[in-house]
Amino acid sequence: MLRKILLLIFIFNLVLVAQTDLLQSGPRVGYSQMREVALWVQTKKQANVKIAYWEKRFSKNKYFTDEIKTEKVSAFTAHLVANNVEPGKKYEYELYINNKKVKRDYPLEFQTQTLWQWRTDAPDFSFVTGSCAYVNEEKYDRPGKPYGGEYEIFNSIYNQKPDFMLWLGDNVYYREADFYSRTAMIKRYNHQWSQEFLQPLWGSIHHYAIWDDHDFGPNNSYNSLINKDTSLEIFKLFWDNPSYGVNGKPGITTYFEWADCQFFLLDNRYNRSAEFRKTGERTILGEEQIQWLIDALTASKAPFKFIVMGGQFLSTTPYSENYSSFPEERQRILDLIDKENIEGVIFLSGDRHFTELSKLEREGNYPLYDFTISPFTSGTYNGNNESNSLRVPGTFSAVRNFAKIEITGKRDNRNLSCKVFDKDGKTLWEYKINENELKKNEKK
Repeated sequence: MLRKILLLIFIFNLVLVAQTDLLQSGPRVGYSQMREVALWVQTKKQANVKIAYWEKRFSKNKYFTDEIKTEKVSAFTAHLVANNVEPGKKYEYELYINNKKVKRDYPLEFQTQTLWQWRTDAPDFSFVTGSCAYVNEEKYDRPGKPYGGEYEIFNSIYNQKPDFMLWLGDNVYYREADFYSRTAMIKRYNHQWSQEFLQPLWGSIHHYAIWDDHDFGPNNSYNSLINKDTSLEIFKLFWDNPSYGVNGKPGITTYFEWADCQFFLLDNRYNRSAEFRKTGERTILGEEQIQWLIDALTASKAPFKFIVMGGQFLSTTPYSENYSSFPEERQRILDLIDKENIEGVIFLSGDRHFTELSKLEREGNYPLYDFTISPFTSGTYNGNNESNSLRVPGTFSAVRNFAKIEITGKRDNRNLSCKVFDKDGKTLWEYKINENELKKNEKK
């Protein structure tokens, strides 16, 4: 009898190992709504996947997502939806591959957003943000000193326990061997997304993302990229944003809310003009996206309206990927924000391989801020001597870092606190803004 029991235990453990071996990456938590949450997983080959979930501490009441068969054509990824949820709840979940539970040695949890409107003040929340995540793969990297490193930063991010993480572009780095090959682009994500140091982060923190040049194509790539539609397809396979593009036009532009704040995620690549073109239109966003952005900002009542894009918007340094290299469009957007009396605007940007805060004082109006947070794990750049006249003293950092932004306080008195941390979680600098500082002078 004992031998039969031991044999059954052995077979059971073999089945668990077999299903775990089928897992490439994840599971990961994507966007969160009040009655729906996105979940993502990738297998190594064709398999049936589903997720069981339950309200925390009520494991007897389990629900399941629809089961999806992962296919080679979609890189064996699956986008699952937990849609039997209620607002303001925390849930635990578990992954099943081919009807067998896959054990993870870290928490698998997600949350739904709170239904606070017409009931209470908006809840406090926090998110982590940053850009430029390079993971070495020697045979495809440039010879010499490795460009990526200090991956322990992701453990420091995990330890901050934010509600969500907002990736500011260059989330992977396509190499020369990847640029024009769908197969290689998928393999680049496979290599990076399956790293062990990312898995706990995937499991319990919600994720949103934009792209920049390195996860779009070659360095400083723009609208003439021959396979930009393939790049967009791959981005959509590996992320779980709420939507992609505006007004039926392709791209990664999207929008989401968290509590009373709004996030406008922009695409600075798909429609971008060549940097050195001398004739014709020179644009980063394109007219459709600009009009969508201004319409959405004008309609917004949020105390903080985050405009999220890959390159710096406010910096006065005329670097190729900064908006200052497209001065006419940059000024046009600033003028529209002013003319439409749009309050509460804050820019979030990445790309530069250093971190800084830019502040634009405006006569008769509130100041605009641009938090540039970079890099996570790629190489750093000492841009301390650049000619950005808007840099706030004491906010320059040229080490691998990330930012945690917390929104707290009562209605009509919300506070933003941004803390920048190094790879070990040590605070580098902190900056605070009250929502009333971002209103036109006559309304203060």
